[in-house]
Amino acid sequence: MTEPRRYETALGASTRETITLLGTDLARDVMGTVGFGELAFWLATQRRPTPGETRVFESVLAALADHGFTPTAIVTRLTYLSAPDSVQGALAAGLLGGGSRFLGVTEDCGRFLDDVLVAQDTLPTDDAGWDALALTVVQREREAKRFVPGLGHHVHKDGDPRTPRLFEIATEEGLVGPHLSLFAAIGRVHPQVLGKTLPLNGAGVCGAALADLGLPLELLRGFALLARTAGLIGQLAEELRHPVANDVFLSVDLNNRSVDPDPYERGPRG
Repeated sequence: MTEPRRYETALGASTRETITLLGTDLARDVMGTVGFGELAFWLATQRRPTPGETRVFESVLAALADHGFTPTAIVTRLTYLSAPDSVQGALAAGLLGGGSRFLGVTEDCGRFLDDVLVAQDTLPTDDAGWDALALTVVQREREAKRFVPGLGHHVHKDGDPRTPRLFEIATEEGLVGPHLSLFAAIGRVHPQVLGKTLPLNGAGVCGAALADLGLPLELLRGFALLARTAGLIGQLAEELRHPVANDVFLSVDLNNRSVDPDPYERGPRG
């Protein structure tokens, strides 16, 4: 007779009397004791973060929670207008919009920096060394006609206020690692290559900070989505009290203009 299958997990498990989470009693040891940000970190790494790590991590979540009427916020409000019986649908619609232009930069930047770092035999030990490495990286990306993730912002053209604050918090907690060091160096040297100064954006610095915390690179976008979920709930809460979605819809619907068809023609492959 074959033994029953075993599905092992260090996360949640229940008996008739208890719920165990991460090797602890959920009701006794977690509820009312562990904050949600700390728990999210703990769940992802299966190790309890230090107070400093929790502070940096929760600062990232705060930085990414909401950024105004972004496409993710607008689509959440519009989906709720269309289907007010489906809060989950409205939230999902907003989260599905987290891609290369919004929220996804957090993952893109973290991965980009990590790819550079793992390719080095040894890492720099001072600002001059980081600047030299960053200069090589920016020149390479420029020659390849690729953008450096985390560099530039469509609104905060003179500097993203989240970026220096997160560097400050990480410095205070002694958690400026190689990803943040390289990202800072990119901010210092890129004008030499690009001929202009671009801001290091908040999504990018968040990716660098998360990578320095040792969080899985494959999940960096997930943490951005975790943060934005709180923001989208806020968007829905405001929509209930001060709705704007119908105005957005009518603004488009009542101002569309019929034009002649523009047939699609595929151009040569470049």
